[in-house]
Amino acid sequence: MKKFLIDCSIATLFVFAVLLGIREISQLNIFNAFDPLGQSLGDMELTDITFSRLRDDPQIDTNIVVVNIGNLPRAAIAQQIRIISHFKPKVIGIDSFFDCKDCPDGKVDSLCCPLAYDTLSNLIFGDAIREAGNVVMVTKLLQTRALLKSMGDIDIYDSLEHSDEILRPGAFEGYASLETDAEHQEDLKSCRRFNPQMMVNGKMEYAFAVKMAMLYDSVKTKRFLDRGNFSEVINYRGNIYDPFGASEFPGRYYTLDWDQALDSSSFVSSLFKDKIVIMGFLGDNLKDTSWDDKFFTPLNKVYAGKTRPDMYGVVVHANIVSMILNEDYIDELSLWQQIAIAVIVCFLNVMLFAFINQKLPHWFDLFSIVLQLTQILICTVLMMYIFNWFAFKLNLTYTLAALALVGTCFELYVNVVKRVLSVTAIRYWITKGRKAV
Repeated sequence: MKKFLIDCSIATLFVFAVLLGIREISQLNIFNAFDPLGQSLGDMELTDITFSRLRDDPQIDTNIVVVNIGNLPRAAIAQQIRIISHFKPKVIGIDSFFDCKDCPDGKVDSLCCPLAYDTLSNLIFGDAIREAGNVVMVTKLLQTRALLKSMGDIDIYDSLEHSDEILRPGAFEGYASLETDAEHQEDLKSCRRFNPQMMVNGKMEYAFAVKMAMLYDSVKTKRFLDRGNFSEVINYRGNIYDPFGASEFPGRYYTLDWDQALDSSSFVSSLFKDKIVIMGFLGDNLKDTSWDDKFFTPLNKVYAGKTRPDMYGVVVHANIVSMILNEDYIDELSLWQQIAIAVIVCFLNVMLFAFINQKLPHWFDLFSIVLQLTQILICTVLMMYIFNWFAFKLNLTYTLAALALVGTCFELYVNVVKRVLSVTAIRYWITKGRKAV
C-alpha cells in the first residue's frame, strides 16, 4: 500500500510538472496566430455566464444617481454641481480629471493646456466644489521611474495624479484606477475587480467608490474594508439606460444627461435628496456610441469573442458603491486553496486510474475519458451555480486543467517515465563502481 501511494504521488507530481511546462510555453505566445478560438475565449470567465444568464433581475438602486458631464466646459460642469448641490445630496463624486497632463515634462503653457489660463472658469469651478462641501474627486495611482527601475511593474505605487489644486478646494479624493488587463488607456479593457485601498508612500489611500461609500455610510464601508482583501470581485448589479442593448440589466441606476442636469425643471427635487450623485463621461449624450472610458464587464450580452464595451467607468464605480452599501459582496477561494483542491482531486484521480489500469486494463481508455469529461462538466456547473446561489467564486481553474491532463499524463508516466526510472534504478544497483585508486 505504501508503494502504491508513493507511486501515485510521483504520478501526481508529474501531472503538475507537465501543467507548469505548458503554462511556461503558452506565455511565450508562440501559437497565438494559430489559435483564434483561444484568443476569442481568453478574456472570458465562467462566472460571466452567471452574471449574464443565470442570476435574477437585481433591484434598481435608488440611492445612486449618475449624471453625464459630456464634453461640457468647466464653467458648465460647475453649474451642474451648483444645481445638484442645491437639492442636498449626501455625496457628489466627479469621475473626471481636470489637469494639464498633456504638457511635456510638466511645463504648462497656453499651447498645450489653454484651460489652465482660463482663470474665470477655474475660479467658478473651484467655488462650486468648495460651496458643495461634499465632493469626492478622483486621483490616479502612479509609479515613478525610480520605483519602476528598482522594483519593476508590480502593484506598488509611490505617487498620485491629482486635478489642479485650484479646482479642488476642500474636496475629498479617491483613486479611480481599476484592475484591467489593458496595458494602455486606449486598449480595450475588461473590468471584473478593483483594489479597495492601497498604501502610497506610507499613507493609506482609498478607491474613489470606497471614499464615496465611506462618506455616505462609514459603518458599512468599514465592515467592507475589514474583509482585508487586496482585490475584490465587483458584484455588478446593472447598467444605466442602454439604447443599444449591449448590456444585461440596463436602467438599474437613475441617469441624467448633461442638459437635463442643467435644467432643474427636468427632474423632481427628491431625485438627489440624501443620495450619492456620481458625475462622469457618458458620451456626448446618452445615445452616443463613444468607447472613451468604457469597459467590458460580465454584464455584456456577448461574453465571448469580439463585441463592443458595455459600461462607462463612472457606472463601474456606481456598481462598486452599490455593492458596498448593500453589503452584497463576492467571496472567493484563496490561491493556496485553489492549488490544494487541484492537488487533492488530481491525486484521487491518479489512484482511481491506477486501480482501473490494474484491474481493467483493456477498458482504461474508455473509463478515463468518461471520468475526465464527467468531472470537468460537474466542476463547470458547480462554478456557475455556486456563484449564483451563494455569491462565492469557486475558482477551479487549476482543477480543470489537472483533470484535462491527468489521463494522458498518467499513461505517459506508466508507460514511459516509470519504465525509464525503473531501468535507471536497476542499472544503478547492478553496476559495480570503480575501485578507488
